[in-house]
Amino acid sequence: MLARNYGSTGVTVSAIGFGAMQIGAPDISEAAAAAMLHGVLDLGVTLIDTARSYGLSEERIGRHLAARRHEFILSTKVGYDVAGHADWTYGCVVAGVDAARRRLRTDIIDIVHLHSCGIETLRQGGVLEALAECRTRGWLRFAAYSGDGVALDFAAQSGLVDGVQASVNLCDQQALRIAADTPATGLGFLAKRVFLGHPWRQPQAPSDPPHAEYWRRFGQLRAELGERTWAEYALRFSAHAPGVTACLLGGTRLGNLSDNLRVAALGPLATGEQELVRALFARHAETWSGVI
Repeated sequence: MLARNYGSTGVTVSAIGFGAMQIGAPDISEAAAAAMLHGVLDLGVTLIDTARSYGLSEERIGRHLAARRHEFILSTKVGYDVAGHADWTYGCVVAGVDAARRRLRTDIIDIVHLHSCGIETLRQGGVLEALAECRTRGWLRFAAYSGDGVALDFAAQSGLVDGVQASVNLCDQQALRIAADTPATGLGFLAKRVFLGHPWRQPQAPSDPPHAEYWRRFGQLRAELGERTWAEYALRFSAHAPGVTACLLGGTRLGNLSDNLRVAALGPLATGEQELVRALFARHAETWSGVI
């Protein structure tokens, strides 16, 4: 298992982390969720990422992995959906971290992200300071921000976070400049949306706007690159991009995760391929810009 330092925190995580959104779905049985979570750890994955909005995910992680809490770095996201508090306020964040600790059955959460709040919320103050307060109380170890665009830039430059989580894939590379700076900034960097929603499997554009945009961009990329083994190509591009600490991969099938661990262990794309994809993105920068 590849392992990397999470920024300058002194913590090491596996280069592939488990994104626990799908195991929060109510149509996934408790037995299946338990088997997946235990299987993730048994494969050597040492990073699990969840969020308040991921259905039953936090509760299931707490229920099934409390006895193995020492085996993994735990990450979640907050900022909304706390009774008695307006979303994206100081009180909401503090109460949200405390509630997450109870759902996750842990005294301290390793990484807590603000979950994609906008630039105006960050600028008005309160939410980043709330994470600092929770760290002072011993409720979290590392404060972080999850999102893209100008809000990501603001958070990364704030001096108030230890890490960020952002989209990094073949057709969405804007955050790579922040990743590349991590040796200097000391930030941990988690990459999400690595597979773009698998547009290579879809003959027509998806109905939801984000994946429709990825589908459009991928069509242009494919026309210029020719055919590749796309899932492997996409994972190796993101997992070995300079400055990326770990890629978050979800799902409910342990075999798929095992296959992806094998692919990531193959290392970077062949010589010149990484640079080629970066060059193609730069060529399309004007029409491929903006947050998805």
